[in-house]
Amino acid sequence: MAERVVIDPITRIEGHLRIELETADQRIVQAWSETTQFRGIEEIVQGRDPRDVWAFVQRICGVCTSVHAIASVTAVEDAIDSNPPPQARLIRDMVLASQEVQDHVIHFYHLHALDFVNVANAAAGDPAEAVAFARSIGSTWRGNTVERMTAVRDTVQSILDSGQLSVFTGGYWGHPDYRLPAAADLMAVAHYLDALEFQRSMIRVGTVFGGKNPHPNFLVGGMACTIDQRRSESINQVQLDQIGQWIAESVDFVQSCYLPDALAILDVYKDYFDIGASSPAFLAVGRSGAVYGGDPTRSTRDSAHNDLVPGVIVNGALRDFDPSLIQEWVTSAWCEYAEGDVGLTPDKGETKVRYTGPKPPYEWLGDNQEYTWCKAPRYDGQPVQVGPLARVLLAYLQDDPRTKEIVDQALTRYGIGVAQLNSTAGRTLARAVECLTSVEILAQKTFPAFVENIKKGDIEVFDATKWEPDSWPQQASGCSFVEVARGMLSHWVSIEDGQVSHYQAVVPTTWLAGGRDAAGQLGPYEQSLAGDGRHPLVDPSQPLEPLRTIHSFDPCMSCAVHVLDADGLELQAVLS
Repeated sequence: MAERVVIDPITRIEGHLRIELETADQRIVQAWSETTQFRGIEEIVQGRDPRDVWAFVQRICGVCTSVHAIASVTAVEDAIDSNPPPQARLIRDMVLASQEVQDHVIHFYHLHALDFVNVANAAAGDPAEAVAFARSIGSTWRGNTVERMTAVRDTVQSILDSGQLSVFTGGYWGHPDYRLPAAADLMAVAHYLDALEFQRSMIRVGTVFGGKNPHPNFLVGGMACTIDQRRSESINQVQLDQIGQWIAESVDFVQSCYLPDALAILDVYKDYFDIGASSPAFLAVGRSGAVYGGDPTRSTRDSAHNDLVPGVIVNGALRDFDPSLIQEWVTSAWCEYAEGDVGLTPDKGETKVRYTGPKPPYEWLGDNQEYTWCKAPRYDGQPVQVGPLARVLLAYLQDDPRTKEIVDQALTRYGIGVAQLNSTAGRTLARAVECLTSVEILAQKTFPAFVENIKKGDIEVFDATKWEPDSWPQQASGCSFVEVARGMLSHWVSIEDGQVSHYQAVVPTTWLAGGRDAAGQLGPYEQSLAGDGRHPLVDPSQPLEPLRTIHSFDPCMSCAVHVLDADGLELQAVLS
């Protein structure tokens, strides 16, 4: 008889996610992905000035703020036929790149690596052996010193001695499937702490251009910042020197620390290249940072991020992308459409609440047809994966030299084929690969192009020709497609008489976390856990194995920290 297991909340993610499982013989046989919060920001922006919408929709998340703002202004610009100057586009590219690199580093070290790294075991590590291990995996990070490892070991021991594990509370440190030697655990914890310092530097790139972080400033038709070498409050040589330094530091961290760490950890967990496979269909409109206003297949924008042909990969074969084949279903969601249980394209999509679930706290939701707030997007009727793995596969199949170089080295290292990248370990590897290629493009192409344009006298960052509403058509519609950290993000807007009449955002985590559709097809999270009936779950009281798989997607339900009951008391993880 199947045993029921509830993991609520899934920790080390952004927002509220609950996973319900049925297990038998230490294997997962059924899974339900349940988003347990509703915000409805798409409804909030209706009737507003489309030039202001970016400021609202970037509050969809407290972490991925700038990506929603850029998607919003791009969709509005597509609708009103506004064309930002090249320098403004390059600034947006740099903001996206800084956010993505920071996001990938944070995800690996602070959200995902602890599924493989035993923090408590780091206290038993020998500092000299930790340094030797770092050197053996090719890590040349400057923090690999005996002094640094000793300080980290002593800090971990003091935390353990205090009995209060702080940010490490709730980890399953006694789980038998932690496999790294103590020296490797010590090195990884040291790099965890170093990554906290690094990510502060990287996000400053976006802060300089956006004025603040989070929720930086943007502008329909360009950017709100100015370029003027004579003014301290504008982008000037001092700031350009700082940005160049921060980018160089980012390249160093990803090359010398992040990628070697990820490769080494996956050496020990190679079996996870055969665990966690999800939908064999992948969707990406380009490499990370690609931005399109309107149909990506018709765009003529020249950018280092838009050099790949948008595509859909099905069972290893690359197909043309057609945005008209995107539909969202609400079969399993606490939402309803006026037309009933049908799939709607995002330009016709609705955000109408119809809650049919029990009063929280829940005991079990999976017996109900509706069990989540998350819609279920489909492409041509199929669930698809979006994200770093989809983009890496797109680049690999289009023979991108740098991507093929890194991926082929990894495939040889692990003795696996490309098909095995559709896995828990494959998604983790792809994110590290993409982080390196993205920061290299930022350092070698985007930032140098921006500086070179300034040298030529190009300092324009705003086109005002379409700013006033009287220059717009009475009715207009537009959309945007942006490849962001977690996958393809699209925003869809309709404008009537100068106001927003319809707005929809299809975010990467909606593609991945959505539930079953009218055909009964599982969403990607659900399929990764229960698609083949072989995903391990040895101890329901310590569900480490499904956490590894769910975290490999980097869920971003929204920016939230705690779940509270009706009396305002914090709830603990519920396992049954």
